[in-house]
Amino acid sequence: MTNNREPRIPSDRPSVTPATAGPGPQITLRSPAELADALPYMLGFHPTDSLVIVAVHGEGGRFGGRLRVGIPAEPAEWDETARQAAECLIRGSERRGGKPDGIVVFLCREPRGEESGREVMNRLRPLAHGVRLACGALDVPVLEVLCLSAGRFWSYVCPDERCCPAEGSRLAAVGTSVMAAAATFAGLQVRGSLAEIEGRLAPLGGAVADEMERALDRAAVDLVPKILDGATREDVGAETLALARSLMRRMTLAPPAEGPRGADDRDDGLLGHDEAAALILGLQDREVRDVAAEWMEDEEAPPALRLWRALARRCVGAYGEHAAAPLTLAGWVSWSTGDEPTARIALGMALRADAEYRFAQLLHHACNEGVDPEGLRQCLREERRRREPRRRRPAAGTRPP
Repeated sequence: MTNNREPRIPSDRPSVTPATAGPGPQITLRSPAELADALPYMLGFHPTDSLVIVAVHGEGGRFGGRLRVGIPAEPAEWDETARQAAECLIRGSERRGGKPDGIVVFLCREPRGEESGREVMNRLRPLAHGVRLACGALDVPVLEVLCLSAGRFWSYVCPDERCCPAEGSRLAAVGTSVMAAAATFAGLQVRGSLAEIEGRLAPLGGAVADEMERALDRAAVDLVPKILDGATREDVGAETLALARSLMRRMTLAPPAEGPRGADDRDDGLLGHDEAAALILGLQDREVRDVAAEWMEDEEAPPALRLWRALARRCVGAYGEHAAAPLTLAGWVSWSTGDEPTARIALGMALRADAEYRFAQLLHHACNEGVDPEGLRQCLREERRRREPRRRRPAAGTRPP
């Protein structure tokens, strides 16, 4: 029977990491402990509250595509989430070159309140079973299912108490394993946890959020009629881009800060509420956003990314949907500069803010499919050259000063 219901994964959009090939150290993972240790290096971050499934190909067990989705809060949604996740990864693997020969599954959730890691593992058992059934229905066996919680891991598959005891096994200390050494050698980074990366893009709270929402209200009264009026829309766009460039220069000249949290606090302090409100509303114009997307490389990329993150944090209250623009730009700059894990997270958050935001849809799909971003970079460079006035060329037979 065909299921025609709208796909429903409540917690976030699925992010698929394509298989990567190329030179580098080859690591053989022989045990559940080694699989558990490898997970953050496969994704580029420590997943939190996540279902992760990984395709395995060939007799040697080469890892292929990886998919991560949030675990729904309601157990009634787990079977549908398992079905969609399995179908997305397996069908995607088929499109990219071959059906997986097996699947490895990870369930990652931290205890809440007085709950223990073992209780988390037992509570998630129906989800583990649902993923095994969903993969089996597509004729792909599940080779291992691990639960990671409270610094320990459990196998739902291995019955051997010597390697997988009932109380769970401790995860290796960060940076101490063979996998960690190999990843460092290969230049792979683990960019913190999913919660930490999302936290850098999430809206501010408290009194600051109230002040910011009032600034957005004021800006909307002033700017929105001008944006809707064709006679003044171009002027608003030019003012928005000039303000953005000014703030990027301000951020470039700011003294360095200690750690991601300190850096975000510094950037928030550099950005006034009224400035942020004008930029957030100005970026809702597609043409303005497309010009801003050109700041994607070289010396423009770092301050642009800082600015887009800061603006995403200012999309508070009734203006939550407005975050789609700065989140998409943050995802694009991250992808363009080689940080695919952060790009997928930012683009997924953009689609949670506005599921119909077309630019985020296109970038999210392209990033998940392993498309090279250079094609889009070339288009944006060409558009920039076409739009900007030509520089004066020296006359024939003369040298420029």
